[in-house]
Amino acid sequence: MSALRITRPDDWHLHLRDGAALAAVVGFSAARFARAIVMPNLNPPVTSTPQARAYRERIRACLPAGARFEPLMTLYLTDSTTAAELEAAKASGLIHGIKLYPAGATTHAEAGVTDVRALDERFARMAELGLVLEVHGEVTDPAVDIFEREARFIDTVLGPLIERHPRLRVVFEHITTAAAVQFVRGAREGVAATVTPQHLLLNRNALFAGGIRPHYYCLPVLKAERERRALLEALAAGSPRFFLGTDSAPHARGDKERACGCAGVFSAHAALELYAEAFESIGALPRLEAFAAFHGADFYGLPRNRDAVTLVREPWSVPAQFPYGADTLVPLRAGESVAWRLVSE
Repeated sequence: MSALRITRPDDWHLHLRDGAALAAVVGFSAARFARAIVMPNLNPPVTSTPQARAYRERIRACLPAGARFEPLMTLYLTDSTTAAELEAAKASGLIHGIKLYPAGATTHAEAGVTDVRALDERFARMAELGLVLEVHGEVTDPAVDIFEREARFIDTVLGPLIERHPRLRVVFEHITTAAAVQFVRGAREGVAATVTPQHLLLNRNALFAGGIRPHYYCLPVLKAERERRALLEALAAGSPRFFLGTDSAPHARGDKERACGCAGVFSAHAALELYAEAFESIGALPRLEAFAAFHGADFYGLPRNRDAVTLVREPWSVPAQFPYGADTLVPLRAGESVAWRLVSE
């Protein structure tokens, strides 16, 4: 196959940052996706409907001329989020999910949830309202090995949560393990998961190839090869419970290449093309369209997009860096080639 034309996809997990950083990166996503679920972990976080509305307008103001891209907003769940705030979010028509970060789990998660069970009344109200709970699925206990934190979260937090709230719709974000695949496959209706390009294309050896590679450091961290294969096999099967969510997370080069570097992989510049590589590697290119354009929209109860995009098999070289405000940004596959190219239409 030398060309692939598919329904324009959506990104169901995206970080756009704010200010000059937002202006530097939003065009990459707008070129590939019709819509994106935008994460609320700014500093300070987006915890109210007015804040989400204002952030949406800042995103729209930074879009390239002629871009048709809709930011789908989320709120950052905290220990003090109220039922009234959830009701306002639903009534706004702009907010499509509530993001649960365990406190300290990742970038700007300091204000995250400290005790999931203490929020059961809020989860019950979310279920009544039809708001989706989007979960960063890792425990933060320092005694738990970093490669085991996703599996432990399933056993101790997520599994019990969905049992207590049988009507709550839940997206298990950026899954990385065979345990997560098995959990999502066997879960009740209303449970789904997003999968990133880096977790499909890289295993944890990439973090140490020739030395420490800080631009491959993300949370959840890259896992062993057997876990990567489990993700690919799940997507090859075509289950509607799995859909595209890049978790593209830009950080300035200086913030990545320091003694305590930030977690996040920037993939928005070539996201769809990288997914095409992953699907092609397992002979599953015909499955890409549903994964990228249908499953997520169906889960969130939104109409599927009507226009299309075209990818051609034509290798191109990824720049070593992109401008990023006063700094630079190092993208995934920097200085290397990508096998598929998006055709401008």
